[in-house]
Amino acid sequence: MESINLDEKLSLFSGHWDPHVIADYNENDVMVVKFKGEYPFHKHDTTDDFFLVLEGEMELDIEGEPSRTVRAGELIVVPKGVVHRPRARDEVKVLLIEPKGEPNSGDSGRAPALKTRL
Repeated sequence: MESINLDEKLSLFSGHWDPHVIADYNENDVMVVKFKGEYPFHKHDTTDDFFLVLEGEMELDIEGEPSRTVRAGELIVVPKGVVHRPRARDEVKVLLIEPKGEPNSGDSGRAPALKTRL
């Protein structure tokens, strides 16, 4: 049991849309990721999608609804089955929590990230 420095973990990589596992929480992966640009629209049929913005701001596009801006210090949970797309004009740093083995790509057709461990 150790504390984890999020800034330190985020400094270890520069790529975007590639979540890195930093801790285990029950049967979930706790991950940090950097976003820039836009991810394809997708949904997760069996799990909610959790985003906590650590630095910067992201837009979350929800199919059929207005986009939502999520700023540093804010979180948003997308319910399972809801089609969504995160995007960011400038780099944003985010903490994610999702069940182990859940592909981050959902049903987008994009190959899921490997979720390497830091």
